[in-house]
Parts: sequence; structure tokens; C-alpha cells
Amino acid sequence: MTRRPALSPSRAGDFKQCPLLYRFRAIDRLPERPTRAQVRGTLVHVVLERLFDLPAAERVPSAAHALVAPCWAQLRAEDPELVGALFDGGEDDPELVGWLESAGPLLDAYFRLEDPRRLEPQARELLVETEVASGLLLRGYLDRLDVAPGGELRVVDYKTGAAPRPVAEARALFQMKFYALALLHLRGVVPTQLRLLYLADGESLTYEPDEEELRRFERTLDAIWAAVLTAGETGDFRPNPGRMCDWCSHRALCPAWDGTPPPYPGWPTVPADETLLDRAD
Repeated sequence: MTRRPALSPSRAGDFKQCPLLYRFRAIDRLPERPTRAQVRGTLVHVVLERLFDLPAAERVPSAAHALVAPCWAQLRAEDPELVGALFDGGEDDPELVGWLESAGPLLDAYFRLEDPRRLEPQARELLVETEVASGLLLRGYLDRLDVAPGGELRVVDYKTGAAPRPVAEARALFQMKFYALALLHLRGVVPTQLRLLYLADGESLTYEPDEEELRRFERTLDAIWAAVLTAGETGDFRPNPGRMCDWCSHRALCPAWDGTPPPYPGWPTVPADETLLDRAD
């Protein structure tokens, strides 16, 4: 059966930031050149996922560092054009070695935040997909789900950037509340803890949601999706220019910057899932 379009944390964030960015990514599906920081984040995520394949006693910093090369080989095999997109000199580019080594401090920061030898996650890179009362389909991948002996749930997400300032914490927790709401629908349990691990500066952000809050958040997602569907009927996805435009891959096509978008292709019948780069944000 064909899967229908759904709302993911990344695409919901896109629409809130700029409806036209949502269109470019979810509907036009325009290619974007990844940055070295994005791909390094993906690489660190893959290393931390595979770290838990090792016996508990072997989950030490040296083992994580040793996983960088095979995980990088895995990413290259999945996308043979990846190296060329990042480095003009390809495999022989003199900056490649230093870039790979730059994953090391992020992994070291992870071990200062928690000891993986004491953890046995129930799931890693877990797909959560559920329909809420309005009919909205939620779909996304969470980095790690821990389940305590008493059944309490903890959602853990790795971030390779720096921790946000207090004023930006709500935006940082949007993704985590999305996962918490999906788990509430799937398992009938409110996660006890949402934990974000920021590896660039070795800080963490912990939040304890409650059911009433998550039900309000569900209404927020319903409103976002209703706005997406309204725009999807007409193709009227308005740009929302701001400071993030400086980093947008599609600025040349944006009317806010004297560009012309491609013709609207119509509402998609096949969903655009989150990519590895989305999940490493």
C-alpha cells in the first residue's frame, strides 16, 4: 500500500521557518549540497548508533574512534558522490583527513555526558509513525529510546552543534515533543524524560513533559498541517525572509531575493521521508 504524506519534525520546522522552504524540500524535492558540518553530524550519529552493537564493556572512547573509518566507508558506499560534494579534491583532498579527525572531540564529549557501558537502549534510529485524532500522520526517527525496568521511557537525541541559548530552548524541544507525542499515541505512555546531548560544547538539556502539554502540542501540529494542506491546494507557499536565508541552498529561486521558483508540481502522492542529514540536525 502506498504510504501517504506525513508530517515529520524536520518538515514541520521547515514550514514554521519558511513555507517556501517546505515546498522546495518536501514537494519539489530540490537537491541540496550538504555541508561538512551536516555530514560530520551524520557520521557521529552512525558511530554512536553502532557503538551500542558492541558488548557493554567495550563501549569506550577508543572503540568509538575506531568506528569512524568504517562508518565513513558506509556513508560513502551509500552515496558515492558524497566525497566529491564535500571536497574538491575527492578522496585525495588534503583536508579530508583533518575533517574526519574533527569527529573525535565530539565523540569524546559524548563520553563526558554519559557512560554507554551502563546503558542498554531498547531502540536506536527508531521509526515512529502514528495517526492522531485529526487524521494527521506523524512520522519521524528518534536517535535512541531507553526503557527503565519500571517501564519509564527516555528519548535521547544527539546534537553535534552547541546548546541553544535559553530563548531558543523551545525550538530545540519541538522535535523532542514531536517524538514524545508519537510515543504517547503508540504506547499510551508519556515519556518520563526528553534528553538532548549537545556534543559541540558537552552540555545537555533535559525536559519532563506531561500529557496535557503534549495534547496541546498535538493541536499545534494539527494547525501546522492544516496550513500546509491549504498551501498545498493552491501552491501558495510564501517565503519568509530572515537571517536563515544566508544559509539556504535555494535562495537563488526565492522571490524574496528576486528569484523564480520552478512551476508548482502539485501536492505529492508519495511522501518525502526524513533523510540522514535531517536526522543529524
